[in-house]
Amino acid sequence: MAVLGVHKSITGRRWIGLSDDQHRQAEAISQITGQKPPVASVLGRLSIPPEDVEAYLNPLIRNLLPDPKELLDVSKAAQRLIGAVNRKERIVVYADYDVDGATSGAMLVSWFRFFKIEPSIYVPDRIREGYGPNKAAMTRLSSNNELIICVDCGTLGHEALETVREDCDVIILDHHLGSEEDPKCHSIVNPNRQIESGVLSYLCAAGVVFLTLVECGRQLKDSNKTSPNLMDFLDLVALGTVADVAPLTGVNRAFVRQGLKILSNRKRLGLKLLFDKSGINSSPTSYHLGYILGPKLNAPGRIGPADLALKLLCSISTSEANDLCEQIEELNRKRREIENIARKQALAQIDKNQSENSIIWAASEGWHPGVVGIVASRLKDKFNKPSIVIGFDGIDGKGSGRSIDGYDLGHAIQRLQREGLIQKGGGHKMAAGLSLTMDQLKPAMDRLCELAEKAKIVNAEAPELLVDGILFIQAAKIDLIEELENCGPFGSAIREPRFAFCDVSLSFTKRIGDNHLKVRFSDDNGKSMDAICFRAFEGNLGQELSDHDGKKVHLVGKLDINYWQGKKSPQLILEDAAWPDQF
Repeated sequence: MAVLGVHKSITGRRWIGLSDDQHRQAEAISQITGQKPPVASVLGRLSIPPEDVEAYLNPLIRNLLPDPKELLDVSKAAQRLIGAVNRKERIVVYADYDVDGATSGAMLVSWFRFFKIEPSIYVPDRIREGYGPNKAAMTRLSSNNELIICVDCGTLGHEALETVREDCDVIILDHHLGSEEDPKCHSIVNPNRQIESGVLSYLCAAGVVFLTLVECGRQLKDSNKTSPNLMDFLDLVALGTVADVAPLTGVNRAFVRQGLKILSNRKRLGLKLLFDKSGINSSPTSYHLGYILGPKLNAPGRIGPADLALKLLCSISTSEANDLCEQIEELNRKRREIENIARKQALAQIDKNQSENSIIWAASEGWHPGVVGIVASRLKDKFNKPSIVIGFDGIDGKGSGRSIDGYDLGHAIQRLQREGLIQKGGGHKMAAGLSLTMDQLKPAMDRLCELAEKAKIVNAEAPELLVDGILFIQAAKIDLIEELENCGPFGSAIREPRFAFCDVSLSFTKRIGDNHLKVRFSDDNGKSMDAICFRAFEGNLGQELSDHDGKKVHLVGKLDINYWQGKKSPQLILEDAAWPDQF
């Protein structure tokens, strides 16, 4: 049923409320547990039984942590890691260039430091070396080390791992989709191998590394040896999990909830400085990890020295960490500029040629490979369809894709490779990468659209915007927002609560920067509230609200706490609006 009768909002979306079953669940939760109706609505939408509400609102690692041995090879990998410690071996951590890789690598570095071992780190350059292990790096690293640990990569590194010397072992700690055959290595811990049960397929690499270190701790304890307190590593697990858009279900939810508590202590030097430079002076939330810290830490891997993020997360020197933070901030600024140019060009292509396709794609000469994934994410959000963006350098192209719930893009990309339509490709359900030539572009994209059409992901109706309920301004208080936050953390698979405000007046609108809109709205009782709409002018929402002419409006968004000059106030992160007189 459409909320407030909105079948097509200003942004073209249909507002959908809770189902009848969810409503009944919410009412039962409110009556039995005493939770406020908006909180009960969120819990009802999440299908939490009333008797499980207390446990859900207070997730504990000890109750949700799976047995690491559910992952094949984890005991073997742990034994090899402990052996490397006992023999004081030369070790290199080979990490992917994104946040999941950086946090996974930093965890291993911290773990080895406890035993007075300083492993080397290696992060491949996105442009020169591409994703995962490569032959040149593996040959060189295996000649100088006895153990290489690939984190957030390696599962598809068959050819590169064939070049590793016999006297050097390789351990792979990864979560990307595996092929029919595993690469040659000592051990591979990956919940998405073909021979795995898939029970833990929702873990990112940071979660896989953490479970492997849990198994190391068990084995060391059985030998009456001490090991690091792994609870101190949950800040890294939380950051990697949120930044990699892993589903916040199962133990991931406890990882992030407990990790946010560790992060609030600001004990990890690099993250403390990055919090300070980002102006985050409140307790961190999953929003801060996913939308502020994550993009900054991803910037070096996209357009600069790929190892800066990992080095920052490992740094124990204030001067070094400050310098790394400054470099990361500058790279993130440049990344935004490059991204904005590519995004505008991609949108122009799509609006002209293929906005009705089942999959959205755009390609051009000169688009930086480091930003195509971000642009794909922007297109996915705008069109509510799986999106692929490819940058070409001559005849060779590198691309990245982002998917929507219900469509396994990684599997589709792997199928293109098996059919010989692209040179290389892989990933997971929600994100994938690919390499192809200019001649392969059109046939590959046609085939991808065909696969999507067969999967019946196209919805001819207006895209849906799911809404948890309707609020009055006077109800949107700090305590309610904090209680709603306690239903989280929110992210992939568990969306943030979203509420509608009915028939409000806009008393103030102001454009902020190039694309954002600041709003103040009020009700008939004189109660008012501030709102911010990010990227409002990338579509028509910003201009429509700026030209409101005193008309009343329905607003939808997420509640947030604004911190300003030591004071807290509620605000709305505005996502959509609709004119009541159109319904």
